[in-house]
Amino acid sequence: MRLGVLDIGSNTVHLLVADAHPGGRPLAASSHRTVLRLMRYLTPDGAISEDGVAALVEAVVHARDLAERENVEELLATATSAVREATNGPEVIDRIEEALGASLQVLGGETEARFTFLAVRRWFGWSAGRILLFDIGGGSLEVAAGDEELPDYAVSVPLGAGRMTLEYLMEDPPGEAAVAALRAHAAEALDPIRAALKGTPRPDHVVGSSKTIRSLAKLAGFPRPGWSGTPRMVLPRQALGQWIPRLARIPAAVRKELPGITPERTVQITAGAVVLHETMKAMNVAELEVSPWALREGVMLRYIEDLGWG
Repeated sequence: MRLGVLDIGSNTVHLLVADAHPGGRPLAASSHRTVLRLMRYLTPDGAISEDGVAALVEAVVHARDLAERENVEELLATATSAVREATNGPEVIDRIEEALGASLQVLGGETEARFTFLAVRRWFGWSAGRILLFDIGGGSLEVAAGDEELPDYAVSVPLGAGRMTLEYLMEDPPGEAAVAALRAHAAEALDPIRAALKGTPRPDHVVGSSKTIRSLAKLAGFPRPGWSGTPRMVLPRQALGQWIPRLARIPAAVRKELPGITPERTVQITAGAVVLHETMKAMNVAELEVSPWALREGVMLRYIEDLGWG
């Protein structure tokens, strides 16, 4: 069965097409992204502007047409924090559903964390033991932990890379004072999570997912042989921390020349690095491993299970 997951996030509208079969993992057939950065379309009262809604609808229609051309049998459309939190969210959802000709599932932050955790668990396998997961999107940071298929702890906080760029790092380059202010804000927001996880079993693996974390791993991390023989990217906190002052000193246009930093990530990569570094610091994590699977794969896996396969 050919499935498509349309992930309407704070930064991109991303269509993942994969072939699913009973008892096996989804096999990716194609991936298509439209970069929107919806946070830049927010009005002072927290609504997505008409220009933003129009851009969003155009990207959704393009993804719908691609899915039809690739013979997708079932298109699973989801939206996360940008649509979820917009003051005109219901109107935006109606416009998206009209463009799709199908319903849109708006994921709560905890649900987003649980779907992502499911994907990471399946990627790493049962032998990985207890997993602590960090996922940084454009609008929010998800943290989840557990040793089963679904986490026993899952939370979402508004520390996304796009949101933090708009709130703290709008100057280009932002400079050290702005970074310090963001660090202080992130540390305060993370304190309840640190307290909640204190005393729980130490994770066997700390895992990061999302494009922001994968980009940072390419910048500051290194490959390590996995137990299956497949290299896995590892991102040390110390190496990440050493890159942050440099990222804060150079303009966004120059950051795209750095390893792993794609053009659509140049503006918000500094905020993402600061948030991830503070998260690793708060949870006493020296290094994390990077998962290639995240929310989209989790949505697809849950759908397959709901069909009663395998």
